[in-house]
Amino acid sequence: MIKYQKRGLAFLVIVALLALALTGCGGQQAASDGDKAQPKVDTTFINIATGGTAGTYFPLGGAMAEILNKNIEGVNATAESTGASVANINLLKEGNVQMAFIQNDITYYADKGEEMFKDQKVAGLKAMATIYPETCQLITLKKNNINSVADLKGKKVAVGAAGSGVEANARQIMAAEGITYDDINAQYLSFAEAANGLKDGNIDAGFITAGFPTAAIQDLSAQHDVILIPVADATADKLIAEYPFYTKIVIPAGTYQNQAEDVNTLAVKAMLVVTDDMDEQLAYDITKAIYTNLDKLRAAHAVGELIVPETAKDGISIPMHPGAEKYFNE
Repeated sequence: MIKYQKRGLAFLVIVALLALALTGCGGQQAASDGDKAQPKVDTTFINIATGGTAGTYFPLGGAMAEILNKNIEGVNATAESTGASVANINLLKEGNVQMAFIQNDITYYADKGEEMFKDQKVAGLKAMATIYPETCQLITLKKNNINSVADLKGKKVAVGAAGSGVEANARQIMAAEGITYDDINAQYLSFAEAANGLKDGNIDAGFITAGFPTAAIQDLSAQHDVILIPVADATADKLIAEYPFYTKIVIPAGTYQNQAEDVNTLAVKAMLVVTDDMDEQLAYDITKAIYTNLDKLRAAHAVGELIVPETAKDGISIPMHPGAEKYFNE
């Protein structure tokens, strides 16, 4: 009897050992299956500050957000309509956005603590690239009999949204002609508001700084006789000597409806700007994604044709981000 009990005990021990072995195998299998699972990717939010919806920044920003979402794993990018350059500097500084469209002159002022950023230097701004010339366009209607910058005296003039780069350009261009805000009735209006103001007769002329053709001017010229006011060579030379960001540019005849002649004016450069808070690898990935999908930018706006890697460092007015520098040096 004792012999059978011993045999039974031995049998139970063997069964228990087999069960442990099988459990171990199952655990190893589970661990193996776990190894095959894809690691969870944290979401990186990229808010892109652009400008008004009727300008050039906004459609380009939307296209860039789409590019980043499709080409960088874990990125959730969105484009935001804003007050443009000066407002975008502040949004970057406060960490409310991670990338912004900003004029190269405004970025310089912020970096140096000059002009509208006097005694308010913004540290940590980094350039990703300059993308295209932003043209200073002074528009009016034929019936208003304004043919030069000097003719703005005594007129209601849209000088750009408060806190925008357009306002700085308007002020500087008029100053070169000896005109101050005391000489005009200044209206702080966005692109779309300026176009509507001209249409309704509430203003006489308006400054718009954007890549041409600009949607707000196109829409206006489809219904009214729009006149583009040239910047005289002497005025342009004076501005370039004082502000090296400016360059001379020609708006070709036919850019807008019924525009019969070329128009000489000035331009600054649009830049993509981030801060030194951005990881080097992420900055590299963003730059690569944008410059390997330029067809999307060309489809978004006509100025997309001007965005090429060969000119990405032209007019850079602040230090470049190491990630962007790495891409362009490859």
